[in-house]
Amino acid sequence: MPLYTVTVATGSQWFAGTDDYIYITLVGTEGSSERTLLDKPLYNDFERGAVDSYNVHVGENLGAIVLVKLEKNKYWVQDDWYCRYITVKTPDGDYIEFPCFRWLTDNKEVVLRDGAAHLPQDDKTSLVKQHRQKELETRRKMYRWKEWQPGFPMSIDANRHRDLPRDIQFDSEKGVDFVLNYSKAIENLFVNQFMHMFQSSWNDFSDFEKIFARIKNTISEYVMKHWKEDFMFGYQFLNGCNPVVIQKCTKIPEKFPVTNEMVKVSLERELTLEEEVKAGNIYIADYEVLDGITANATDPCTLQYVAAPICLLYKNLRNKIMPVAIQLRQAPGEDNPIFLPTDSKYDWLLAKIWVRSTDFHHHQTITHLLRTHLMTEVFGIAMYRQLAAVHPVYKLLIPHIRFTIAINTKAREQLICECGIFDKANAVGGGGHVELVQRAVKSLTFRSLCFPDMIKARGMDDPEDVPTYFYRDDGYQVWDATKSFVSDVVHIYYKSNEAVQADEEIQAFVKDVCSFGMQDFDHCEFPKSLKNREELVEYLTVVVFTASSQHAAVNFGQLYLGMYPDEHFIEKPVKAAMENFREKLSQISGAIKRRNEGKKLPYHNMSPDRIPNSVAV
Repeated sequence: MPLYTVTVATGSQWFAGTDDYIYITLVGTEGSSERTLLDKPLYNDFERGAVDSYNVHVGENLGAIVLVKLEKNKYWVQDDWYCRYITVKTPDGDYIEFPCFRWLTDNKEVVLRDGAAHLPQDDKTSLVKQHRQKELETRRKMYRWKEWQPGFPMSIDANRHRDLPRDIQFDSEKGVDFVLNYSKAIENLFVNQFMHMFQSSWNDFSDFEKIFARIKNTISEYVMKHWKEDFMFGYQFLNGCNPVVIQKCTKIPEKFPVTNEMVKVSLERELTLEEEVKAGNIYIADYEVLDGITANATDPCTLQYVAAPICLLYKNLRNKIMPVAIQLRQAPGEDNPIFLPTDSKYDWLLAKIWVRSTDFHHHQTITHLLRTHLMTEVFGIAMYRQLAAVHPVYKLLIPHIRFTIAINTKAREQLICECGIFDKANAVGGGGHVELVQRAVKSLTFRSLCFPDMIKARGMDDPEDVPTYFYRDDGYQVWDATKSFVSDVVHIYYKSNEAVQADEEIQAFVKDVCSFGMQDFDHCEFPKSLKNREELVEYLTVVVFTASSQHAAVNFGQLYLGMYPDEHFIEKPVKAAMENFREKLSQISGAIKRRNEGKKLPYHNMSPDRIPNSVAV
């Protein structure tokens, strides 16, 4: 009687184990085993972190094992179980891996295919074709699109975190991390006192130091010492948390009537303002997108305001970016003066503070929320709906989608909802943040998510023009390394451009992103199909980079780029590509570390050893 040995690995996260009954059925090309209870006498099966082996006896050889069916039935009360993988040892001594990395809930079953990645056109038997089709049909019912606000990218159809499919919810450990991190942030920032400070008059600008009272590191102390200075103000446009607004100025806008007479004292090359513009030494930060945004009025006792400034910046002889003129509203006029460094100390300082305040709103709502969180969710939902678990692109993307939909659902539940934290602590809360996203979506295009294109579109692509733009320089390196890795994976599975065109799942994925996720907005210019491997590589690089590196540049995270603890890929060529990717990232991290040595303001945000795999915070 043929004997198969199955090895079952239970997850190591909290509450991953179960006391429920677990059954297995092996499905081969020549037949199926009986439904077999996996149980050892006098042994506590399926404990957290356990790897257990069981024998499955069959009447005759099953042929090549193509599917493994797992079922969980209630023992006493429903007890969810997280299965990492199944390994089957055949009577011939061969080992077949079946990655799972899923929760089994209620009395439901999971059917797994072997760990090798397969394009849909490579499936030849009706058995695996039917399994693939059924898997996607089930997923499309679970992962439904929903418009949270008009004009937003679409999101998951779930009002609360607990309404999400179990596989994409925070596991208990991550949930505790979320609570602890939030509590730590509250503690570090003295938020209660901080809020009170802003609801009462300040006595002195030194009150700003209270913001940093509990944040002690070299960078924060340096910033606290120099935050009032013009060089620090300019530096933040390049390497702060929102380094995506500054652009080369090719012409002074009519709405910003700065004259040479106003700024000549700040120009160091004995050139006029017009000549400095032609020489490429003038830059601009224009926050027009905030013009007319409704200010937060949720607390009638606290008046709040939103500016839409324009800031003119000058590259001096030491290659530092320095502010030379600020206008706080878009329309010029007597009631909207242009502030200059030659103005009184506090007039100029207050003008810069207004710009920084506006930059905060732009960063939080557009750069961070819209262009990383919401966009990664769009890619993630489309992935779950259109790509089977054995698809190589699913295996490539799943680590970079980890917990993104969960954190976004939490945000809609607690942060950006009505009466959420945004309403309590943000001048564009109370609905202004919704208006801001709706406006910003109109300028969100696919090409604007391609890092090199985004840098070039702002005229910031020449390293000689601005040699201290570390966000750009480090971003280029990480983009190239990511694209190289993605290209390696794509070329392993797609042997020709025709293979891309014939892949109905990848074409459906791309179309779902554009037609449903982005609601076919005329301006978005997201592709609806892919014609060749180059287009596929670029598209997937955008997804991975947006979810990891770009988010890291404007935030922070836990599992770092290149770390893949859940081995969805089992093929040696892909594992070799992963190792090569990790080596390139390590070299980039080393180069950034060497560059930062001795710098009073080191730039770490794009260092791969600090880039999280996914948008999970």
